[in-house]
Formats: sequence, C-alpha cells, structure tokens
Amino acid sequence: MTEAPPPVLAVAGVSKSYAEGRQRRAVLSDVSFDVAAGECVALLGRSGSGKSTLLNLLAGIDKADAGDVAIMGRSVTAMGEPELTLLRRQHIGFIYQFFNLIATLTVAENLALPLELNGMPAGQRGQRIAAMLAKVGLDGREDAFPDQLSGGEQQRVAIARAIIHEPVLVLADEPTGNLDARTGAVVLELLAHLFRDQGHTMILVTHSRKVSEVADRILAVDNGRLSTHSEALSW
Repeated sequence: MTEAPPPVLAVAGVSKSYAEGRQRRAVLSDVSFDVAAGECVALLGRSGSGKSTLLNLLAGIDKADAGDVAIMGRSVTAMGEPELTLLRRQHIGFIYQFFNLIATLTVAENLALPLELNGMPAGQRGQRIAAMLAKVGLDGREDAFPDQLSGGEQQRVAIARAIIHEPVLVLADEPTGNLDARTGAVVLELLAHLFRDQGHTMILVTHSRKVSEVADRILAVDNGRLSTHSEALSW
C-alpha cells in the first residue's frame, strides 16, 4: 500500500501562556491537529478565545511554551529567526483583516514584492502578476494605488499577494472582518473558488460561523482548547 503523504501542518500538544502581573494566564492548552495538503481548516472562536495566538504560533511569530508546530515536516518551534524568515517568505502566504497593502506601491508593485523576494526574474513576474489579477477580477488595475480601490478590491489584491508565490500554506486572519456583509460575501466566494481551483492549503481564522462554512473542516476554539465542529460552541 502507498503511504499517505505527511500533513502540510502538524500541531502537537501546543500550549501558550502570558504573564499578567504575578500570574500567568493560559491562552492555549495542549492543542493538537493536522492539516492535509489542499485542505481548508477554519479556526472558529470568539474574540479572546486564543485563535489569533494560535495563528501567530503557526507562523513562527510567537513561540509555544510546550509542544511543536511543524510545516512540511520541519519544526517551526525549533527554528531560529533567519530560518523562520525564509519559511515565511517562501512557503507561507498571509491574508490580513486590514489588507496591509503598501500604500506607496501600485497594485502590481504590491504583488511583485513576494516574487522579487523569492528571486523570480522580472519577465516572469509580469506574466504571473497579469494572470493573478485576471483571476481576482482586477484586470487593468495594475497601476492603481491602494487608496484608489474599494475595500473589496483591496482585499482581492491582498488575496492575490498571499498566493502569487504559490505558498505551501496560507494563513488568513478574519479576511472579511473589515468589509460590509455584501462585499465580504463576494470576497469570501472568490477566496473559496481560488482555493478549490488552485489546491492551496489554508488556515482560516474567523469569529463568523457563516465564514467558517467555506472550510472543509471546522475546529472551534474556546478558552484555549479545540473541539470538532460537531462539538462546537452554541453561541
């Protein structure tokens, strides 16, 4: 029999706490889960539930007190900052609630950044950018600056930037949280379509049950612990 491929993301017994005065507050307690290649997993929870802390641990932005996070079989927890920088640059894409586009760069220049950092020649960058803008419905907007775009258009650019270098893993933190309901629904549909079409692996952090339903699997986060969708909170 052929062995199953290893998970893109493996989280094993991760715990994290922070100092509050003389006490320590547990934010995550013994969290474990795997994410297979091409799978979208939603982390669903209220504000303060620990989901954003978990996202920071997955990206190596913060370090766990115990346990391990591995991407493609490599321990993120054990990496130093130079290794983490390369991992994030080459293999992780980020989608933020507030877009985080560089205001002084055009749409094309924002999309070119991750390609330049990964050493793609200029000729290839132009082709990749044009193809990506077509996919997100922004043909002809390559010379626009972020402040000339609507919120929904800015998030489309942010999504394109996150996946243009073909990362192994995409981390999306409340990707529709800064949009009105109608625009958010359009962006969410685009995001789901792109990931189904391209086969990316994604962690989607959200407080919205409706947003979480685009995922293949939902993990509820409450008081630093995970439960499956069938055991999810009734809020």
